[in-house]
Amino acid sequence: MTSEASASASASAPAAPGRIVLLTASHRVAPGLLSWPAWQTLRAADRVVCADAEHPLLPYLREAGVTVEHAAPTAQELVDACAGDRTVVVIPSGPSGEGDQALTDGLARLAGSGRVQMPDLELLPGSYDLPGARLLDLVHVMDRIRRECPWSSQQTHKGLAKYGIEEAYELVEAIEDGDREELREELGDVLLQVVFHSRIAQEGRPEDGAEPFSIDDVAATIVEKLIHRHPHVFGDDTAETPEDVKEHWLRTKAIEKQRDSATDGVPLGQPGLALAAKLSSRARHANLDVPLPAGEGIGYELLAMAVRAEQSGVDPEAALRAAARTYRDAIRTAEGHTA
Repeated sequence: MTSEASASASASAPAAPGRIVLLTASHRVAPGLLSWPAWQTLRAADRVVCADAEHPLLPYLREAGVTVEHAAPTAQELVDACAGDRTVVVIPSGPSGEGDQALTDGLARLAGSGRVQMPDLELLPGSYDLPGARLLDLVHVMDRIRRECPWSSQQTHKGLAKYGIEEAYELVEAIEDGDREELREELGDVLLQVVFHSRIAQEGRPEDGAEPFSIDDVAATIVEKLIHRHPHVFGDDTAETPEDVKEHWLRTKAIEKQRDSATDGVPLGQPGLALAAKLSSRARHANLDVPLPAGEGIGYELLAMAVRAEQSGVDPEAALRAAARTYRDAIRTAEGHTA
């Protein structure tokens, strides 16, 4: 083929369609922390565009020598810009960092029309959420609700106390029912109580009479406690069985609390069977041989049964709830027979 024929063939051949890269990024991760493939693609791209001139990623790109155009091209304009085997990277706008739905819909319509030679379309994650990242969203949402909701903004620790008890019971019910969807929801409701109380405590209102603390302080406290009470995980101690772990936990807890009595710290407001079982457990772990109080009446009988259950490794509250469920089902069956 002559050089003229070759040039003519090249001129008539369709231009390579190129590539569109939609760069997604998590707003829960510091904006400069992009994946290595993302940085490589950004540096090698023919164009990088972003509709948001205040995007938090832009200062880091400028520092890295990546030129970003402040533009919001349509789907057709993007396709045209890729002609000649060019690569265009689109940095998403908006707080979520998960892409422009209108743009992706437009690209999908063009591809489905069959009339356009589409460039390669790539979705490139620039950063990923770390485990627990959605907890940051919960903290932000709670902050806003506390500021702007007429009901939430007036709540106090005492006013919310009953909800903590209710949510805990509902969580236990979901566990005992074996309902995974309900369990997920009830865990969220319990978590909300933790975040809500932490948000209130953060304000340090005069009536609290104490120094304020935040959800970070709450998390730091439990992290320190967990590390301290698990030296077989974070330290040099060893534990071969679950019983070894429990014994060490109890010893460490006793040293931390410096209790004068085995009964210190046992909340008397908890349900009666649970209270009796807890007192029995404390006495047993303290190696105290305490006879049950002599007395007549159903209360003393229930006390004896609860202590016997705890010593046998049975949770009397759970056992009674299971029996009550059976009784409930029998009632429903009877109602069906009499209907």
